[in-house]
Amino acid sequence: MATTLPFATLDSLDPRGKRVLVRVDLNVPVQNGQVSDQTRIERIVPTIRELADKGGRVILLSHFDRPKGKVVPDLSLQPIATALATALGRPVSFVHDCVGDEVEAATRSLKDGEVLLLENTRFQPGEEKNDPDMAAALARLGDVYVNDAFSAAHRAHASTAGVATHLPSFGGRLMEAELEALYTALENPERPVGAIIGGAKISTKLQLLENMLEKVDMLAIGGAMANTFLAAQGLNVGKSLKEEEMFDTARRIMDQAKARNCDLVLPVDVVVASDFMAGAPTQIVPVTAIPDGWMALDVGPDTVKLLNGKLTSLKTLVWNGPLGVFELPPFDEGTNAVAQEAGRLTAKGALKTVAGGGDTVSALRHAGVLHEMTYVSTAGGAFLEWLEGKVLPGLTAISTTLERTLPI
Repeated sequence: MATTLPFATLDSLDPRGKRVLVRVDLNVPVQNGQVSDQTRIERIVPTIRELADKGGRVILLSHFDRPKGKVVPDLSLQPIATALATALGRPVSFVHDCVGDEVEAATRSLKDGEVLLLENTRFQPGEEKNDPDMAAALARLGDVYVNDAFSAAHRAHASTAGVATHLPSFGGRLMEAELEALYTALENPERPVGAIIGGAKISTKLQLLENMLEKVDMLAIGGAMANTFLAAQGLNVGKSLKEEEMFDTARRIMDQAKARNCDLVLPVDVVVASDFMAGAPTQIVPVTAIPDGWMALDVGPDTVKLLNGKLTSLKTLVWNGPLGVFELPPFDEGTNAVAQEAGRLTAKGALKTVAGGGDTVSALRHAGVLHEMTYVSTAGGAFLEWLEGKVLPGLTAISTTLERTLPI
């Protein structure tokens, strides 16, 4: 199989002597001035290192948090420059703005192989408005543009979409890896392909569920979303979280799955508790026997056995969302068991697994299988919008007619 990416990659770029404006995602967790999770930094290192090693003059753009167009000193990217330099193994200089004469001067003074980090793009009011003047000001800082922030590709901002209209544009290695994984999982998958979708509310994942129905052979639903599906069939779910206003939608999705011959898998048993708290009494009951006043907080062992059996028949799996309240033991056991089986099948080469979304990454890390999956996206919202079938402005902006076929 092969994947045709809709943008030029770094294979098409000779960066030597060029100012390479690189959009990355340094929106990382920081506690007491220290980066507490290096994952996103580690993911962008290959692109930065490759460009610098080839003689590019690397200029990094990123947002951080939500300063809403104002300078908020606590949201400066300066502390992150230190963590980035450590990860890169080379100096990273910093300038206290992202546009203007001082910044232009700093970019023009760079030498081949040097790396410069600019200040939080969201300190500028024009960033989130995709202001044409800001996009043009950013473009004056570089000779070429590389977007390596798939996680911000769902935003039409000046640094993700606007600037790309002014400069020759490329996708970085992380952007390339994300798109290869997603294309492999959904656009040209090895079948049968399945999806595990968890989460609290159908209303927040309706487009995702409907798009999955068109692409997968098996769709398993977990989390509190499953309660709504069960209740829509007339089952009593006690005081479990559910969305009564979505019952008709749940029934429609079940009908669509049947019409498309998609195997829709719901829990057959659940772990229930009298209260949502650590140490509360629990029971394992069939979904047909949830007691009044109790709430379902995890799938039960029969559901785990059912799902793990389904996994053995798949070639490709997309995972978004935990099966239960994994943050509160013992309601992590269902997610852990299914994730570990997916990891085992992936490790032996029987299954390709692509996972993403904030809670999903945390749940897989908690289950100890984060690094056993074929690909785990840290992109959050962009990953979800891709699964929903939406157009991503940051991806569209760097797309060109120059396509490359890549082996998978």
